[in-house]
Amino acid sequence: MFSANIPAVPYSDPWVIPLHERIKLLARGKFRVAYFYEVANNSTFRYRTYNMVQALNDGLHSGVSASYFFLDDLHRIDEIADLADMLVICRSRYCHRVNQLITKFRVRGKRILFDIDDLVFDTRYAHLIVNTLDQDVDSQEIWDYWFSYLSRMGEVLRWCDGAVTTNDYLAARIAEFSGLPVNVVPNFINREQLELSDKLFHSKEASRFARDDKICLGYFSGSPSHALDYEIITSALEEVLDNDRRVELMVVGYIEAGPALSRFGSRIKYQPFQDYVNLQRLIGSVELNLMPLQSNIFTNCKSELKYFEAAIVGTLSIASPSHTYAAAIRDGENGYIAQAHQWASVIQRAIENIDAYPEMAATAYADARSKYAWFNQRESILRALGIQ
Repeated sequence: MFSANIPAVPYSDPWVIPLHERIKLLARGKFRVAYFYEVANNSTFRYRTYNMVQALNDGLHSGVSASYFFLDDLHRIDEIADLADMLVICRSRYCHRVNQLITKFRVRGKRILFDIDDLVFDTRYAHLIVNTLDQDVDSQEIWDYWFSYLSRMGEVLRWCDGAVTTNDYLAARIAEFSGLPVNVVPNFINREQLELSDKLFHSKEASRFARDDKICLGYFSGSPSHALDYEIITSALEEVLDNDRRVELMVVGYIEAGPALSRFGSRIKYQPFQDYVNLQRLIGSVELNLMPLQSNIFTNCKSELKYFEAAIVGTLSIASPSHTYAAAIRDGENGYIAQAHQWASVIQRAIENIDAYPEMAATAYADARSKYAWFNQRESILRALGIQ
């Protein structure tokens, strides 16, 4: 395990800003983009709304300003629709207030785009999603929820003039479903996340990636819906832990390590769910970030965010060969790729190659910073929005 000695930072959600300040933020530019999301959260809202607004507003060099609004803000819908030149609705479900929002922009002749980061708009994939997320297939409530969620999302998508998404695989699914033009802006790291991550990487680099005598594997789960993904690696973890007493496992978030690994006692470490900034400290402390993923259409639509969140703190990842992971990771150069039956052998190969870690980590860091840092995204966002 690495010891970067970078302390935790005080955290509060940076997007909690009064409505009048967000309206002022929108009004600053000559061309104004209003982003809409139902209710702020730490996942999709952060990546697809807050981060986009942060990148667009950096210095106002392009003359473009942006701000974000929620369902609770729509009592000032006319003011927002008058100020903004474009509306981007991010992963929001159809309801009467969303209908009103779209109508206000439509009657003013303003362009409306839909930004979505997951295959959650087409009921044809409901069964696949329920199975992949390990939901109770015998529950009528589960089927009611997912068919409602998917159809309401798809309805809003169809009302828009175009779409923006995270990768070309998902873009093809959106285009096939909606017939709309689709552009890609990948998920990326925002200013707050990058500031701490840079410190973590440079601390590791200055110490020449000093470690203790343990090798820590990390599994970082943002939700309990990844149980079947984690099951892919359970037997491999048991084998590796049996064969090498230096190896430990850190499980962070909502997943339990499982009964098969309980016999390893204190070598299995648990950490609770973290805020997204200080999570980087835990990711930066482990040698190998494990990213197993089931192989199907739904999972191939997922973004590569778990790769770049590890790479930016100088931590190498081992990943399933999903569409985005396989595109981001060059096996043996900036990380490792493992087919479902290869996890034990690939983990062992990564451990045996530990002397090459500093060089590989530096490669991964440079790759993540050049492709996924917030300050490199404005031009691709403007192109995707059709502003230039």
